[in-house]
Amino acid sequence: YDDDVLGKDPQPATMDDYVHTGSDNGGVHLNSGIPNHAFYLVATALGGHAWERAGQIWYDVLTGGELQEDAQFADFAALTVKAARERYGTGDELQAVKKAWEEVKVPAS
Repeated sequence: YDDDVLGKDPQPATMDDYVHTGSDNGGVHLNSGIPNHAFYLVATALGGHAWERAGQIWYDVLTGGELQEDAQFADFAALTVKAARERYGTGDELQAVKKAWEEVKVPAS
């Protein structure tokens, strides 16, 4: 966002603007804008209600037991690709997930 009252959103949307910091546990909250933006891109590409397809993919990763506590963005991205493939095959969902991670410049494989 870029709001007159709130100001500009400090969260980066891509790895180009990743914030290296010693604060916030290494920027865990600030840099969460990157995977959040990837989700937005997937949900927008797929259309409909975000929870119907994009949300199911993210939910599968978050509840599937493979996501490690110390996972990096690339680990999470790879798991979303895997989850999209397992749930939906090689169709639009998988392509949207791969493209979103590519756009935010996080390797998903």
